[in-house]
Amino acid sequence: MATPRKATPRKATVKPVIPRKAAARAARTPDPRRAELRQRLRQQTRRALIGDGPAVGIDIGGTKVAAGVVDGEGRVVAQLRRVTPTTSPQGVEDTIAEIVEEFARDHDIVSVGIGAAGFVDAERSTVLFAPHLAWRHEPLREAVERRVRARLGRRVGRRTVVENDANAAAWGEYRFGAGRGESRLLCVTLGTGIGGGIVTSGSVQRGRYGIAGEFGHMIVVPGGHRCECGNRGCWEQYASGNALVREARELARANSPVAHRLLDMAGGDPEAITGPLVTEAARGGDPAATELFEDVGRWLGIGIANLAAALDPGTVVIGGGVSDADELLLGPAREAYRRTLTGRGFRPELRIARAELGPQAGLVGSADLSRGWG
Repeated sequence: MATPRKATPRKATVKPVIPRKAAARAARTPDPRRAELRQRLRQQTRRALIGDGPAVGIDIGGTKVAAGVVDGEGRVVAQLRRVTPTTSPQGVEDTIAEIVEEFARDHDIVSVGIGAAGFVDAERSTVLFAPHLAWRHEPLREAVERRVRARLGRRVGRRTVVENDANAAAWGEYRFGAGRGESRLLCVTLGTGIGGGIVTSGSVQRGRYGIAGEFGHMIVVPGGHRCECGNRGCWEQYASGNALVREARELARANSPVAHRLLDMAGGDPEAITGPLVTEAARGGDPAATELFEDVGRWLGIGIANLAAALDPGTVVIGGGVSDADELLLGPAREAYRRTLTGRGFRPELRIARAELGPQAGLVGSADLSRGWG
């Protein structure tokens, strides 16, 4: 008789015991992909509710308020311009309400987007700080909506949002300008200062607190020129419209023989030298003006190389008034970028392109973002 086989005992499977508190924490831990999907669904729902009808875009700069009615294809169908009352937040709010009221008379406005030159909170409602304007924790969205209701007896559009002006310009270029088709875009706007915007995979990157993209306040020269933000040596003190004019006036005040053409064009008054005047002189072949643009372009290229090291974009779009100089500025910038780029020769180079929307980029982007994009 065969002896029955002894059954081999099964190895017990030990399941890890997760404490209840840890399990609850894990359940609450946000999944970045899920959060991104929820954000996209919210945007799609908002866009469906608001639609692609005419939206108001307002670009508040250090010296001017430019505004327009923008259709769903990014075309500006009506436009207004006002001087920025920089010493009075209430004055700016009244100006914006005036503009919205005027546009609402002739257009069925679906939303309002306000691009402000300053730090805007993550709720896209309050201007926390504006170096070139008299705003500190200014609840701009609420103030404008209140003033519009007081004027018209109703709200205008389904939604009002406040954006950083450079974020708005970046979005405008991404959707309708030089950044079309680029999945990793940076926009650098050279005006009174330097603004910046980041667009990645169809979304504006605003940062944890809404303040991402303030490239102009990266310190490139410790202890350098004083900046309106309170620091010294910020990038915008070397590669902006203010930097260009400051250096041109210093040359003229010193009675440098190379500055005679600039002084002649300014009627002999160094203080009458402006950015557009320097651009005109450079286009006419003036050596001093050309050299000034080479200096600003060199600083621009160095800053772009730093941004490439940190963010690795595919395209950097250069906008703002100083970009009107085109290759007088961008040629030296590309050269300095290539010479300064980390790992040069062993990595792809990004594309540096001039903005296509010109001075309308900010208002076009603000209007489009107010519909629920970005």
